[in-house]
Amino acid sequence: MDKTIITVESSINASLTKVWDCWTNPEHIKGWTFASDDWHSPIATNDLQTGGKFLTRMEAKDGSFGFDFEGIYTLVEPMKKIEYVLADEREVKIEFIEEGETVKVIERFNPENENPIELQQGGWQAILNNFKKYAESK
Repeated sequence: MDKTIITVESSINASLTKVWDCWTNPEHIKGWTFASDDWHSPIATNDLQTGGKFLTRMEAKDGSFGFDFEGIYTLVEPMKKIEYVLADEREVKIEFIEEGETVKVIERFNPENENPIELQQGGWQAILNNFKKYAESK
């Protein structure tokens, strides 16, 4: 089993309350969970509790491709930490760290085996950058 962990992070210029709400509220999730403007997320459900399930549908706006991003929460510490296992059994850990007027969001995850590490890191970082833009505009 590959023990590589990919890390992406961003500092969000918003309150912890706002960052948490934008990250966990399904109506907000639909506004940022895609890497580029030619994609969107028409569906998001989120049962934010240990053992709860989540699903976000990510699709190209032209309908050419789409997939479900889904998993089960293994740990939820409100305003601090979220951990989950994806449908393909990869683990993801997310931390929310208040730093003065900003919140640092750090995501760590196991890579999948189909795409190069750099591509996966770039894709997740692009989504996190989109989250930053979204949360700071709310």
